[in-house]
Order: sequence, then C-alpha cells, then structure tokens
Amino acid sequence: MEPTQTESVKLIAVTPKAEEIMAYCARVSNPQNQDNPEIHKLLGYCVKHGHWSVFEQASMVLEIATSRAISPQILRHRSFSFQEFSQRYAASDNAVMYRGRRQDQKNRQNSTDDLEEETQKWFLNSQNEIWELSYRKYKEALEKGIAKECARFLLPLNTGTRLYMNGTVRSWIHYIQLRTAHGTQLEHMKIAEGCKKIFCEQFPSVSASLGWTTNSS
Repeated sequence: MEPTQTESVKLIAVTPKAEEIMAYCARVSNPQNQDNPEIHKLLGYCVKHGHWSVFEQASMVLEIATSRAISPQILRHRSFSFQEFSQRYAASDNAVMYRGRRQDQKNRQNSTDDLEEETQKWFLNSQNEIWELSYRKYKEALEKGIAKECARFLLPLNTGTRLYMNGTVRSWIHYIQLRTAHGTQLEHMKIAEGCKKIFCEQFPSVSASLGWTTNSS
C-alpha cells in the first residue's frame, strides 16, 4: 500500500493578546476605560447581545490536513482566506483512508455507522486497490513528461491535501457552530471539532461565553 495520511488540525498563528485587543476595540466609545483588564464580562455581553463586529478585530490561522473529497466543503466558507496545496506545482503522494457508513434512506445528508466488519474490510481494501492503481498510473504519467496539472486527473477524491484557513474570530464562531452540528458530513465534523478545540484554547473567554469547552459537542 502506498503512503497514507491522517486528518489533522494544527494552530499556525493567532493575533497576539487577541481577547484583550477585541475588548480594547469594543470600548472605542469609552476611551478612558479602554485599558480595563476586565474583559470576560465585556466579551460575554457582546456574545449575548450579538455585537459580532467586535470579533472581527482578531484572527486565527489553522493548518488542516484532509482529502480532496472534504476540502471543497471547507473552501465554501468564503469569509475565510485559504491557501491550499497545489497539485499543479507539487506531486501528490498520499491518501486518506475512510470507514464506510450506511446511507440513511430518509435523509440524503445523513449516514449510519453500522456496517458489518466484512463490508468495512471490503470498503477499505477497495480504497487501497484504487489508490495503488491510480497512484501508479499517476507516477507513470509524470515519468512520461505529462504535466502535474494534467496527471492529477488520475487521482481519486481521497487523495491527501493540506490547506491554511485564516479567518476572524467571528468567522470561526460561525464555522464551528455550523460544522459541528448535525447535517455536516462526519469527516468534516471531526475537522470542525478539532478547530473548536484550538479555538477554546486560544479564546477562553469567548468560548466560555458561547458555552463551549474542549469536551462539548
């Protein structure tokens, strides 16, 4: 079997003293009190009353490793800025292997993780077979001088990719609320939960105001 990768989320950068900066900006109309170190109640008030513009004053960049099947779902969030691994300029050499799930017959956006192990084994083996064949033909295409931007047409959707996702705290709040909820594909939901964990670590006051913890669903 050729090299595979696992999905992951990693912090790259965050606005220094992000919560202090958001609180400072929130007090723009009260300059005598802008340096007040009490920020938890203020940020909580802004969350409670929907003063979301305050949360546009700080940003966070995360690195996400996933597959070409999932990355388009992430890229749909257009309030973010993205930089993704380019198969036009660099060769792909890994894939993500996924468990199979049973289709929900009443909800096309839902699936159930109750397939028997024999079917799971078949699904994993099928992914491996397709990846090995596709990757072998991909390497042959490159050896024949076919451009990377053309050779990539031979690769399956579970080919690994990596992207940087940069957004304001406001954008991250919306993304996490939406993508950790039901209706999101499970693989994408797990990525959003990884983003949520980092968010809670970097923005503890905002997270507490939202009722989020690293263990909350």
